[in-house]
Amino acid sequence: MATIVLGVQWGDEGKGKLCDILSTEVQICARATGGRNCGHTVVTNGISYDFHMLPSGLVHPETTNLIGPGVVLHVPTFFSELATVEAKGVVNAQRRLKISTRCALNLDLHAAADRLREGQLGSKNIGTTGRGIGPSYSSKAERSTVLLADLLDDDEFGDRIRAMERDYKLRFGGSLGDYNVEEEIKELENYRERLRPFSVDDIEFLEEAQNQGKKIMVEGAQSALLDNTYGTWPYVTSTSTTFGGVMAGLTLNRRKVDSVIGVLKAYCTRVGSGPFPTEDFGEIGNKLQEIGHEFGVSTGRRRRCGWLDLVSAKYSEYVNHYDALNLTKLDVLDSFEEIKVAVAYKDPDTGETINNFPASAKLLSKVVPVYKTVKGWNTKTTGTKTFSDLPAEAQEYIKFIEDFMGVKITWVGCGPKREDILVR
Repeated sequence: MATIVLGVQWGDEGKGKLCDILSTEVQICARATGGRNCGHTVVTNGISYDFHMLPSGLVHPETTNLIGPGVVLHVPTFFSELATVEAKGVVNAQRRLKISTRCALNLDLHAAADRLREGQLGSKNIGTTGRGIGPSYSSKAERSTVLLADLLDDDEFGDRIRAMERDYKLRFGGSLGDYNVEEEIKELENYRERLRPFSVDDIEFLEEAQNQGKKIMVEGAQSALLDNTYGTWPYVTSTSTTFGGVMAGLTLNRRKVDSVIGVLKAYCTRVGSGPFPTEDFGEIGNKLQEIGHEFGVSTGRRRRCGWLDLVSAKYSEYVNHYDALNLTKLDVLDSFEEIKVAVAYKDPDTGETINNFPASAKLLSKVVPVYKTVKGWNTKTTGTKTFSDLPAEAQEYIKFIEDFMGVKITWVGCGPKREDILVR
C-alpha cells in the first residue's frame, strides 16, 4: 500500500511530475527526509507550483500530506509556502497538512552557520544551498537542537538556541553576520500556536492509516548519489536520500511497501560541487542545458550537464533495488544526431577499466567515461502517448537502458506538461 519515489542520480530528475500523477491514487503523500533545500515543480491545470518544504500532494484536494520526523522544518518557509499555494487556489490545504512533532527545526541560525562554513572552505566548498540543512542535522546528531515538540511544549526552547549560537560564535570567530538570536526566538514563539493544529504524533498517524489500508506515497528528496553514506562523499547532502533513509524517516510497515520507483533523467545533470564523470563543458553540455532548461528549482543555479551515466545509475539500483523506473526528459534528446551513454570508466593513470562506482571522490573526479554511442532519432517526441509511437531509435535507447539496469522502464517523460508522460 506504500509507493516510494526516489531519484536515481544527483537530483532534478523530475520526481515531482510522477509524484503529482501518483498522488491522485493515494490518500497520503509523505516527506521522509531533507528540508527546504529540496525542490519539486508540479504543473496542474495550467498552474505551476514549486514545493520546497511542503509535500507536493497538497495540490490534490483528497490527499492528506505529512511532513515526517526525518525532515528538518524551517517554520517561516512552511507558512510562506502554504500561503503561496493557497493563493493559487489549493483548497483545504491547512486541513490536509500534518507535521510530525518529532521534526527537528531548521533555524536561520543554521543557515548563517552554513554560509560561513562554505565561505571558509573557499574553492573547496560543497556547494550547499546555504539554507542550513547540514548544520540542522549536525545539531540533531549532537543532541543540541530544538524539535517541534520542544517549541510547542517547552518554554525553555530558546535557551537551546542561545547555547547553539554561543557555540557557533566560538567556531566562527565571534560573528554570525547580521543574525539575531533573540529575533529568531521571538519569531518562533509567535508561530507556536499557529503550528499546533498541524502537529501530529506521526507514529500513531501512520499506524492508523496503514491498519486502515490507506495508500501512501513517499516523495523522495534529492537522489541516491547525494546520500550521506552512498553518495559522492563529501559532496553530498546531510541525510539519507535512499530507501533506507525513507524507512528511518517514516514508520512504514516494511511488509506493506508495494514498490520503489526510481526516476532517471535521459541524460545527467548535477548542481553544486563534486565529481561528475560525464559532465560536458562544451557544445553538448550547453545544448542539453538550454533545451532542458536546466536551472535548480531551489537555488536557480545553472545545472551542470552531460551524457547519461549508467555506471552510477546501476550503482543506484544496487543501493535502492528499484521495482520500476521513470525515464524523464527523453524529448530533450530529440535533435541530437548521436547520443552517448557511459557504460564503464577508465582510470587514466593505470588504464584499468572500472565497472563499478568508486567510493573515492578523487578517483571519480578523474575517471574517463567509456561510452557506447547510439543513433539519435531526430524526430519530435513531445506529447507521444504510446511507446510504439516513439521513433525506433528512441525505443532502442530506452530498451538499452532498461537492459543495462535490469529494471523495467514503466513511465517515459516526453515533454514538460503533466500529460506528457507515457505508460508502458
